[in-house]
Amino acid sequence: MSTEVEVEGEVPWLSAGEQAEWRALMALLMTLMPALDAQLKRDAGVNVFEYQVLAGISEAHDCAMGLSELAALSRGSLSRLSHAVTRLEKAGWVERRTFVDRGGRRTEARLTEAGMAKIEEIAPGHVREARRLVLDVLTPEELATLGTAARKITAAIGAAAAESCTEPPPSC
Repeated sequence: MSTEVEVEGEVPWLSAGEQAEWRALMALLMTLMPALDAQLKRDAGVNVFEYQVLAGISEAHDCAMGLSELAALSRGSLSRLSHAVTRLEKAGWVERRTFVDRGGRRTEARLTEAGMAKIEEIAPGHVREARRLVLDVLTPEELATLGTAARKITAAIGAAAAESCTEPPPSC
């Protein structure tokens, strides 16, 4: 946590140490996702987001998940998810179905047999790449610290998004 206190109207500039750590974090963010994306595209013809969608559905009960839940799990908007599901449907890996649940209509994405075969084909290469780029270069303690920091940052982003949202969905 920063010890800097923001005075009204003043910018709480980063110290030299904070600047170095911030730049390291930005370098990680700007290089890790493209590296994972490149491996998945090269080896499996899917991008990171599509992989997250397939993986999320494959881990769900009955290999099916509501689109709203899936958007939250994959950290994407419903629009982005809809485009990804459309691409995955065209490939024959996912199918949508609409049903009434507890008084409302719901649409879910369900993994097909071909989709399960695809995720089983993709997962080993993705795990190897995740290990090569992240898990195997960190000690268990560093990995735990990274996970803790990532959860704190994600929670702060979620809280900021919730605070900025004054209207109910679909705007948020």
